[in-house]
Amino acid sequence: MPANILMPALSPTMEKGNLTKWLKKEGDKVSSGDVLAEIETDKATMEVEAVDEGILAKIVVPEGTADVPVNDLIAVIASDGEDPKAVAAGAGKGETAAAPAKNDAPKAEQPAEAPAAAQTNTAQTNTAQAKAAPEPQATASTQPAQKPAAGEGGRVFASPLAKRLAREGGIDIAAVQGSGPHGRVVERDVKAALAGGTAKAAPAAAAAATSATPTPKAAVAPLATGMADEQVKKLFEPGSFEEIPHDSMRKTIARRLTESKQTIPHFYLSVDCELDALLALREQINAAAPKDGDGKPAYKVSVNDFVIKALAVSLMRVPDANVSWTDSAMLRHKHADVGVAVAIPGGLITPVVRKAETKTLSTISNEMKDYAARARTRKLKPEEYQGGSTAVSNLGMFGIKDFSAVINPPHATILAVGAGEKRVVVKNNAPAIATVMTVTLSTDHRAVDGALGAELISAFKQLIENPMGMLV
Repeated sequence: MPANILMPALSPTMEKGNLTKWLKKEGDKVSSGDVLAEIETDKATMEVEAVDEGILAKIVVPEGTADVPVNDLIAVIASDGEDPKAVAAGAGKGETAAAPAKNDAPKAEQPAEAPAAAQTNTAQTNTAQAKAAPEPQATASTQPAQKPAAGEGGRVFASPLAKRLAREGGIDIAAVQGSGPHGRVVERDVKAALAGGTAKAAPAAAAAATSATPTPKAAVAPLATGMADEQVKKLFEPGSFEEIPHDSMRKTIARRLTESKQTIPHFYLSVDCELDALLALREQINAAAPKDGDGKPAYKVSVNDFVIKALAVSLMRVPDANVSWTDSAMLRHKHADVGVAVAIPGGLITPVVRKAETKTLSTISNEMKDYAARARTRKLKPEEYQGGSTAVSNLGMFGIKDFSAVINPPHATILAVGAGEKRVVVKNNAPAIATVMTVTLSTDHRAVDGALGAELISAFKQLIENPMGMLV
């Protein structure tokens, strides 16, 4: 039986992807683990690996195609013994992905405040139709696949994302019932198994998760300006502007930040931190860095590296602030995984320094240099920019004195860092000059109350002004 290759969901926020390049061509032999194509997501460019063996019979979506929906058919592989030409001729006519039915979309766009009488009449009509209609026959789209995940020789048919989730969750993927094409184990099956359910219940769980999304995605576009596209354009003289279509990254940033400001009750706490002791220590650390044969130092610590370390240690000292909000429980994290906003062409991305409280300043410095370089070429892996328990946004290098950042879910806090500048301060009842940096903590009030947020930012200020405390 031929194997359908579908547009994979390479990140939780991915809805569409751009098929930038095919690395195999029609007629090529394909082995499990071979890289088939490069997919550009909203954050990075990822490689798609084959999980089936055979001949690449048909490329359904040509390279260079933009906005291909997740789970759409992009290619077909003919299994051993099958005629690739016959498989190519029938591509797309057989089994397809278990994606949400497209005719459900108009229901999501119905007005939220429909008249009560109309709703009652609709419900009565639906009930009457349900009683009169014969019992539907089971079909492939309504029943989970019964084919076992393990094929001949014990090889498991599963998507790369499903394999990773199973590995991280510590479960045997061979024991998971697959509901994808040909019994393939997909992401929803592993998530259902991790939740203690079965693969058969996965489609319902996925639908429930979608319905629990705080802000309907269909409502995001109008909320951007409050006006329709054509209404906005009419406000400007024709020919006085250039239209630049939104790419997937910009659409994702707009959606997530709109949801954040609408659903998360933000409040803000600001403090001024004196940097003179930190700058002196930084100079000593960098001067002591070992050099290679070309005289290049092994590391060069920045003020931002100190900020990352200080925030991580502060969260360990104030563990009740190291949390993520969910509707059913508070998730208190055991480590401080600090995301760091990195500007890239067309938007930004937030790679995460994992267990930052355990790492040295030089390790954090080199890790961030690597992340920043790969972020700008969109080569970060999803696990390198997803998750985290807090974040840092530093605009000090642009001369910004202070600002308030928007929280990036699932974080409960984000620290906005301004520029260090010479200011007049009072010391020993006399004016003095000091290098001062203003930082502002944005906090999710559902998870972190005012006093707790003040305790966290006070711990941060103490570490920044007494930086030796980060080294012991």
